[in-house]
Amino acid sequence: MNKNHYIAIMAGGIGSRFWPMSRTDFPKQFLDILNIGRTLIQATYDRFAKFIPAENIYIVTSLQYKEIVINQLPEINPDNILCEPSRKNTAACIAYISYKLMQLNPNANLICAPADHLITERDSFKKTCEDALHFTSHVKALVTLGIKPNHPNTGYGYIQYESFAASENVFKVKIFTEKPDLELAKTFITSGDFLWNAGIFVWQVKNIIKAFELLLPEMHEVFDIEKNLFNTEKEAEALERIYPQCVNISIDYGIMEKAENVYVIPSDFGWSDLGTWKSTYDTIEKDYLGNAVTGENVVVIDATKNMVHAGNNKLLVLQGLDDFIVVDTNDVLLICKKEKEQEIKEYVAEIKRSKGDKFL
Repeated sequence: MNKNHYIAIMAGGIGSRFWPMSRTDFPKQFLDILNIGRTLIQATYDRFAKFIPAENIYIVTSLQYKEIVINQLPEINPDNILCEPSRKNTAACIAYISYKLMQLNPNANLICAPADHLITERDSFKKTCEDALHFTSHVKALVTLGIKPNHPNTGYGYIQYESFAASENVFKVKIFTEKPDLELAKTFITSGDFLWNAGIFVWQVKNIIKAFELLLPEMHEVFDIEKNLFNTEKEAEALERIYPQCVNISIDYGIMEKAENVYVIPSDFGWSDLGTWKSTYDTIEKDYLGNAVTGENVVVIDATKNMVHAGNNKLLVLQGLDDFIVVDTNDVLLICKKEKEQEIKEYVAEIKRSKGDKFL
């Protein structure tokens, strides 16, 4: 394994679109959503441990989740669990690991990946990542992995790329558009030359830091001032000063849409971001009426194309529904049309306003 290769597994999100199974105190990355015997973060760790040195695997999460990470990943060095003092989206998260690694190894070649994605074809995924690492080791590039879209999803970023390759299966990005509205997403699908952004990025840390300096200069400045305190006992104190000054912005909006050295690798490795109940529906095995059911005591009668999740301690009888999401937990029952899944995040916000944090 190459000692310059690193992975930052981003595990600080609360997964609000996956409510009510995903909760603030125990979000979806720590759940075994697919009943495979491993949680999403454990499966992600397993995937990267095949080709990244163990000492180069980092988890970036919230301080709130540190003990959960320690419990679920006892094989990881606790020093490699990086705790953000507050949630400031992916730009700050990636800045943190990048400036930290720059002090440790200026030649670090870094993959940044979410903790909660599903990858079914591990060998293909490994090869794609290794191809990306090889490319970024030779080119001052910011690389993202792209997935061929099969429907106009408004929850993903879209990538349009040049028709000629810059290297084998690596293409210069023409347009990087983060989460378009439905009409624009339909236009992208019709054109046939757009990919979904998988949210998995590869670059040398020195090149992403240059991008921060150019495109997010205020964030660059606050990290740069404190950089000599990273990897010392004063790192946590430095973060307490840094994070309040960071804008809340994704790496997609902050850098990838604006940078001129962005490349994409069109990929096919059985990817799903498992960001919504519908994406889980698309993944889970279905009955002859198209119902995807998790839970040992669910009875479905005259119902079709539903996503049903329930615990094993209660009998759930579902009759007559078509194309719904039904999620039953100990304290919440969600019944929602599948076509409205992107609005679950708004429902959570309304519940917070009207009911407080009790059910979140």
